Amino acid sequence: MNTSGAPGAPDTVSASGAAGTVSRVNGPLVEVDGLAGAAMFELVELGPHRLSGEVVSLRGAHATVQAYEYTGGLAPGHRAERRGAPLSALLGPHLLGGVFDGLLRPLDGAGLWLDPAAPRPSPTDRAWEFAPLAEQGAVIGRGTALGAVRSGASPPYLVLSPGGEVSAIRRAGPCRAADPVAVVGGAEVTVERRRPVRRPLPYAARLDEMTPLTTGQRVIDLLLPVSLGGTVAVPGGFGTGKTVLLQQIAKWCDADVVVYVGCGERGNEMADVVAELAGMPDPRTGGRLADRTVVIANTSNMPMMARESSVYTGVTVAEHFRDMGYDAVVIADSTSRWAEARRELGSRSGALPAEEGYPADLASALAAFYERAGRVTTLGGRTGSVTIVGAVSPPGGDLTEPVTTLTQRFVRSQWTLDRDLAYARHYPAVSWSGSFARDADALAGVTPEGAARRARVTALLAEADRLTALAELVGAGTLPPHERVALLGGRLVREGLLQQSALSPTDAHCGPARTAALADALLAVVERAQALARQGVPVASIEDRDFSPLLRAKDAPEEEIPARRDAVLRELEAAR
Repeated sequence: MNTSGAPGAPDTVSASGAAGTVSRVNGPLVEVDGLAGAAMFELVELGPHRLSGEVVSLRGAHATVQAYEYTGGLAPGHRAERRGAPLSALLGPHLLGGVFDGLLRPLDGAGLWLDPAAPRPSPTDRAWEFAPLAEQGAVIGRGTALGAVRSGASPPYLVLSPGGEVSAIRRAGPCRAADPVAVVGGAEVTVERRRPVRRPLPYAARLDEMTPLTTGQRVIDLLLPVSLGGTVAVPGGFGTGKTVLLQQIAKWCDADVVVYVGCGERGNEMADVVAELAGMPDPRTGGRLADRTVVIANTSNMPMMARESSVYTGVTVAEHFRDMGYDAVVIADSTSRWAEARRELGSRSGALPAEEGYPADLASALAAFYERAGRVTTLGGRTGSVTIVGAVSPPGGDLTEPVTTLTQRFVRSQWTLDRDLAYARHYPAVSWSGSFARDADALAGVTPEGAARRARVTALLAEADRLTALAELVGAGTLPPHERVALLGGRLVREGLLQQSALSPTDAHCGPARTAALADALLAVVERAQALARQGVPVASIEDRDFSPLLRAKDAPEEEIPARRDAVLRELEAAR
């Protein structure tokens, strides 16, 4: 939706003081003189190539601008022109299935996109099939659907109303995104719209009810669940499988729309993400998974300050689809690179540095970003959500560095990736002891058996971790029988339940029912082994049993799990 005069409209102002002169260039930081009347965070076009920048400091008519593109060739004396609007994103049906840069400009077929003068593809030239959902003469509220646009297997894209009387509406048929499809309250409405990326989109009410977001990863769904509209931090050092885990969540979570933000990551990793999404079938719709995915790629070789804006662009896209009543997930990989971009800007602008050189406002910036998550009632009366999963890449794996510690204050869940687990080839390398989920009890309590199952698995893992440290000191053979069985049970749960292969066509994704079946089967075997140990059966005889049928149940059909459990139980009885 776009209405005339909407916030973020790209029209250039013509008032006095709309243009100034570049006086100094310091990397992405540009100082401009004579820019009278400029406002904070207003867009400015710099030099003959009209590079995009944003006002970050003002002293009278002297403005400091952060440039979102490479400033090579920009020199003092070049013209700087105000745009009269903040940094805005063009939102429309072209987003689904597309790949964009940090400013939400299409990268598909862009060629040498780093050249500001190179032509870029325009999403407004494409024709879409429009189907009206409102009638002429009706008086409708803000956020009500005027019509729908569908493309392939992607979710229907809803054109939302600004509110008022529908004096005209387009008939069903093809239309371009920039063409008016209705007149509501005297204003023309188009399929596309522009919205400022740093300003959250409004909603009617925030909802407190919790519904779990299924990720398909057993260690998360069982032990560290996240709710729709929740916030998650994923800290992990190099080589711990952080990017692979985020890719698995993007592929298998049950969200309607996935917004994957590659913020400062390596280009080859982003290329792998795009290629896998494009070639992977969507288990929900039968089409391509890419058809309900928006990829924002601002890799490490792209302009640094566009990296800073990419996370805001991503969450704005997610809010846009939330307003249509969809559940959207934002995966930001990684927020550490975003923080580093803010640190570089602060050092160039002379801002007072705080811990490890990060700007003093880093905490408030992180809080504002994660605050945009939530499950809400939209202005049109629908229910939608934005869930934010932010990766953190602490230098050297130091989880006490500022970005990690500050992020922990503002998220509801943390999935800490453990280097020892990764080196032991246990993936996902999510530490069940070093992670937390503040909403776990509420989400597991949706069903009484779910809460009991999580409690039993958690208790078994905690006891096994405690005894592992003790066994390393005195030897496992010196432990009493029930403790040796607890060690055995912890190993079975780790290998048969929490370990999961992203390369297995069967094990890459695990639904809630399958997760529950595996957990119950393993717990039944562990409980039977404990009962035999209490009856005086030698622990060595129990440990020598063949547990492989149950450990390999991860790759077997779900209906075979009970039979494999029974086979192992019979094997245990032979230990008598």
